Amino acid sequence: MINIKNLTKKYSEKIALDSLNLEINDGEIFGLIGHNGAGKSTTIKSLVSVIEPTSGEIYFANKNLKNERLECKKEIYYVPDNPNMFLTMSALEYWLLIANVFELSKEEADERIKKYAGMFNMLSEQFSAIDSFSHGMRQKTFIIGALIANPKYWILDEPMTGLDPQASFDLKNLMKEHIQKGNTVLFSTHVLEVAENLCDRIGILSKGKLIFVGTISELREKYSGDSLENIYLNLIKNINEESGE
Repeated sequence: MINIKNLTKKYSEKIALDSLNLEINDGEIFGLIGHNGAGKSTTIKSLVSVIEPTSGEIYFANKNLKNERLECKKEIYYVPDNPNMFLTMSALEYWLLIANVFELSKEEADERIKKYAGMFNMLSEQFSAIDSFSHGMRQKTFIIGALIANPKYWILDEPMTGLDPQASFDLKNLMKEHIQKGNTVLFSTHVLEVAENLCDRIGILSKGKLIFVGTISELREKYSGDSLENIYLNLIKNINEESGE
């Protein structure tokens, strides 16, 4: 379980995340939904220690991230929304680095690289520099890294962006397989159709505040609208009107 308590992030006078409280269960796919600037990436980057929150606490299976950072990070793999890291490495060098970090044997590493690079049609590109890849190919490279590492928690920021239809389909199935083992997938998206078809629960963020948590069915029951998109847009509109914007 991921337990987020009163998580706040401020940049000078701007509040990017405002006292977020959220529990994400083992064995579920949880989607963070929201406009650009809603706080999705801030939440995710706080969870994976890319940024340090101003206040609040994060727990992974009762381990406090701040106090037990290394132990927590051993169980996490992060795919960023902008996969522009390790650009001078080849894809294979990156995968071998991940295998080493997660302490896989050579046999395990070779088997997983062959399996997942083959699944995402990246074996022929394994010796190419990540810098030479398109956005979609870079995304595949880092997703393959998650599959090689096979940690308990997958934390993915807009993971479908740039993927071709087959890769997107395969990733969705792999997410479902991952949680069937009692693991957790947390990902952000602005594509409501993806959230509706994939997530066990969703959290909707607006201006750094969590305004809804629950299933898509619960969202439909609580708010009126003839489509999920319509419900979401009306909800955001009402929040803005209540805040005087």
